[in-house]
Amino acid sequence: MVTKLPRDELQARAARLRLVLSDCDGVLTDAGVYYSAEGEQLKRFSLRDGMGVARLREDGVETAIITREDSGIVARRAERLRLPYLYLGVRDKRAALPRVLAETGTTVAELAYIGDDVNDLGIISAIAASGLTAAPADAMPSVLEQAHFACPQRGGHGAFRDFAEWLLALRAAARAGAAR
Repeated sequence: MVTKLPRDELQARAARLRLVLSDCDGVLTDAGVYYSAEGEQLKRFSLRDGMGVARLREDGVETAIITREDSGIVARRAERLRLPYLYLGVRDKRAALPRVLAETGTTVAELAYIGDDVNDLGIISAIAASGLTAAPADAMPSVLEQAHFACPQRGGHGAFRDFAEWLLALRAAARAGAAR
């Protein structure tokens, strides 16, 4: 279980944040998929989550998607959100972390991550030691237990926005504290 951190530590971690990594299915979507008779897949994304991406960017924090899926739908959503990084078809997210760090020029301490299922536990564990982590309200219990922040909303229904607003509030508080 992640040790809950004191507010000043959360603020310090948020202040150095440069990149938020997000799982896709179960975080940016409701973990459902729609199939047509022709086999066409459709996924539902929350526009509120998109605003969370924009608000983070305005505050100097980029967002990237890292997902097990290798989906044109996810690629299109990342393009629409103007994400600078997209990691598709990643089976072991923790093992991909060195690649992410090298490509983004960040350190683990400058990362936040939001995920919802057991395949997110490895990267959550790796980032939780010095970065920040979250899980949607409907995440698997083991993931909620490991996250620093449990979002009030479910995946695909504003969970990413919840995390973004929490991070922005922590960053604002850190700036206010530094100005004193």
